[in-house]
Amino acid sequence: MTGTKRQKKTKSVSVYAPAPIQAEKETHILAVLVNNEPGVLARVIGLFSGRGYNIESLTVAETDQDQHLSRITIVSTGTPAVINQIKAQLDRLVPVLEVSDLTVETAYVERELALVKVACSGDKRIEALRSADIFRARAVDSTLESFVFEITGTTEKVNAFIDLMRPLGLVDVSRTGIAAISRGKDPIGA
Repeated sequence: MTGTKRQKKTKSVSVYAPAPIQAEKETHILAVLVNNEPGVLARVIGLFSGRGYNIESLTVAETDQDQHLSRITIVSTGTPAVINQIKAQLDRLVPVLEVSDLTVETAYVERELALVKVACSGDKRIEALRSADIFRARAVDSTLESFVFEITGTTEKVNAFIDLMRPLGLVDVSRTGIAAISRGKDPIGA
């Protein structure tokens, strides 16, 4: 997905702080640049779990070996106040160098990878191959009874492919979570 706004809105119902008028929840993609050192991910996750915030997707990897920097991409849902609170609290953690809300700060590109196992035979097998071709998924493993397809794209595309595979014999799914990056020449937060 190339986009500037990814705010899915749903009604907020909180057991922690119910209010007479519930605010709309929004989904945001946060890019967090951190020092790559032991315990950083645990501290970030602890911030979320300790305050009852939900993480829908989480990816992390070293992005600069020379400077020992890693990037954590977090997809979280909450009211605008909760999202602002998450960003502020992340920014205060010692190993965190920068927090960017890609959803509101810049245009961005997002992708997710999934491995999808489908067990089928006969016409369903042919239909699974045709559908995979339409979605530009590729078979990375094949036996007489099953396929493992690799698909890359937006979360919506991956979800649509998985839904299409259900009636054809979907057995298992493994997903990476969203990786996202701002568009243009500048790094996050520039």
